[in-house]
Amino acid sequence: MHAGEHIGAEDGLPPVPTLAILRARYAAGDLTPVDVATLVASRMEAYTDPAVFITPVLRDDLIAAARALMERHPEPNSLPLWGVPFAVKDNIDVAGLPTTAACPAFAYVPSRDAHIVARLKAAGALVTGKTNLDQFATGLNGTRSPYGAPRSVFSADHISGGSSSGSAVAVAAGLASFSLGTDTAGSGRVPAAFNNVVGIKPTPGLLSTTGLVPACRSLDCISIFSSSVADGIAIRRIAEGFDPDDIYARRIAPATLPAAPRFGVLMGADREFFGDTETERLYEAAVTRLSVLGATAVPFDYAPLRAIAELLYGGPWVAERLAAIEPFFDTNAGDFDPSVRTIVASAKRFSAVDAFRGRYRFEALRREAEMLFAAVDVLLLPTAPTTYTVAAMRDDPVALNSRLGLYTNFANLLGLAAIAVPAGFRGDGLPAGVTLVGPGGSDDALGPMADALHRGAACGTGIDREASVPSLVRPVEPPIESVALAVVGAHLSQLPLNRELVALGAKLLRKTRTKADYRLYVLPCTVPAKPGLVRDPGYGGPGIEVEIWTLSPETFGRFVAAIPAPLGIGRITLSDGSNVAGFLCETHAVASAPEITGYGGWRTYLASAAHDPQAASNNGT
Repeated sequence: MHAGEHIGAEDGLPPVPTLAILRARYAAGDLTPVDVATLVASRMEAYTDPAVFITPVLRDDLIAAARALMERHPEPNSLPLWGVPFAVKDNIDVAGLPTTAACPAFAYVPSRDAHIVARLKAAGALVTGKTNLDQFATGLNGTRSPYGAPRSVFSADHISGGSSSGSAVAVAAGLASFSLGTDTAGSGRVPAAFNNVVGIKPTPGLLSTTGLVPACRSLDCISIFSSSVADGIAIRRIAEGFDPDDIYARRIAPATLPAAPRFGVLMGADREFFGDTETERLYEAAVTRLSVLGATAVPFDYAPLRAIAELLYGGPWVAERLAAIEPFFDTNAGDFDPSVRTIVASAKRFSAVDAFRGRYRFEALRREAEMLFAAVDVLLLPTAPTTYTVAAMRDDPVALNSRLGLYTNFANLLGLAAIAVPAGFRGDGLPAGVTLVGPGGSDDALGPMADALHRGAACGTGIDREASVPSLVRPVEPPIESVALAVVGAHLSQLPLNRELVALGAKLLRKTRTKADYRLYVLPCTVPAKPGLVRDPGYGGPGIEVEIWTLSPETFGRFVAAIPAPLGIGRITLSDGSNVAGFLCETHAVASAPEITGYGGWRTYLASAAHDPQAASNNGT
């Protein structure tokens, strides 16, 4: 068994720290984000598989990030992911950390976070490091990396699955509460199965891919690994949102499912497990569990989906893998893993004519798939038909890898949503998983079924086989209903940016003023015009008029991620002594800005300035 099994609750954290546990411990004052950062850093240093991370965040830097979070937001759970540690697959940008895509010669250091990373950070989450992957996200096994092959948390001999290998292991081993992976052909689902965690594969276009090194750009999804369906969906809701900078982003309407759905199950002839009778047994047990819950099993013909799956690597879509990195491949082919190099080089055999022929073939198969979904509401499939040792995978890297994607490769070509959940353990102690696949937009609707399947398997989560999995339907902790936000300028009622709050469903709670020690300035060259609020301890002013709006934790995270510098969100003390999140400005930005504190608020200043345009520059305090 894997040496990582020694990790447990003796350090003060449960083996796999869920959102519910962290929120409860933070609220009770038992732990702080600095404590959790320190404990996670110790776990990362002690973990015996050196291939999980390519670039771990250094202990001092992780603790400093937690401390900075607490200084900006001192109240426990003041942000929806306050102090929650997460890991990031190393083909997704994190500012200041190298992005390698598991190819050292390709590495660069981005100056900006990927769109989704920025959202999660704004919600209070802490990056623990960049995780290993099959090079350029090409593979489903986890062995195609010069940084080593991460192993399943349950066996040092067996593959972790890929390409999001390190991300799945990081969650399963308790080195992060959740992680980001990617999923083009199953990379966010297969590793979940091999490590007893949940893999959320959203509808393509739902989560932004800005800041992602592409594999197949038109099909790529950023995925989420979590300890439970409840956690995964909560994190996905914070991360999602239309990104105009992502040309494949889509505004996706939520799809509903019947209360008692029809679910497609593999017919006998399509049940290919390559001799793995234990994984087949666990699949059949999942079929029974879903039937007991009131759903109706409907056998279906998998042939059209199998044919679509084969197009992903056997058809012209493989050319997208070359399109993403062609200049680098032309000069650095020798820096590629041999299997990855063979796959990428094979793209050169396809012509534009082949691309159109492949598209025609796909459209014909899609029509057959539409007929399938007219007869069923969702599909229940094995996540992977079997697993392999690292040694076996290296002996036969192409054929065995292709087997792993038998039940996953088709999903993104058809624009479907999927959630992979643990299904239990084989007789040899290795886990297996099943996946619910639904129409595009069914990301939330799949949740209750996936949640029931996971909890019904009674297999815990990650390395903790005895863990109690929190329920999506009845959360074990009171949810954070809303987050209060103080706005001071262009987001005030009737002013130009207030529509942003209204569009997010925000509600006006009350109008009030800040404590006396705040100053207000006019920020130069802003459109629409904006003020900057700065605290000056000891100053005795009139206090500044603010409005308090409430947002859900998810929409608060989205809103904060879009705020441009020099503005940001910090804690503002109100005239009654209470503290709320609110707009503050970096002090350097107001060094030469006109001060308008004497007006007592932005709205009053605007009314005065309309009659006297020079009021801003002439006004004192």
